[in-house]
Amino acid sequence: MFDQAVRRFWFLFLTLGLLAPGLLFFAIPGLVLADLGKTKVLYHVDGKDPDVAKYAMPLINKHIEAEGGPDKIGIVLIVQGPALKLFEKETVDPVLRDKLKVIIDKGAQAEMCQVSMKLFGTPLEKLVAGFKSTAHPVAVKRIADLKRKATCISNRNTC
Repeated sequence: MFDQAVRRFWFLFLTLGLLAPGLLFFAIPGLVLADLGKTKVLYHVDGKDPDVAKYAMPLINKHIEAEGGPDKIGIVLIVQGPALKLFEKETVDPVLRDKLKVIIDKGAQAEMCQVSMKLFGTPLEKLVAGFKSTAHPVAVKRIADLKRKATCISNRNTC
């Protein structure tokens, strides 16, 4: 099981590195928390390129399927910075909105950075449905908290 987790980590890491080295989102598939055996994965979108965000959503969907369904994986999508503008209700790309809905319907948790919402003057009500505020006002702190609770799987089995 451990070997399989390491192979999954390197497969996704290498796939992202080869296919999309310039992407402004990061998948941290090695975050495995002891929560009923679920793999916990953090996706982070912070760039303003809509194509990157639209690419991330089906990747998350495929990741859920690859793990065997929503009961086997817990995904947190954290959005911050200029990426917030991509998810404003009034101007969101319909394709992005629909792809986000698919992953939320499959159990992914979408969180928007509280600081970004304040800086851009955009409360949750002005964002597409499904987002909630990050547990900590600063998204990078929330990301760090999620990492701290995890066992990071890397080529040396350390964080």
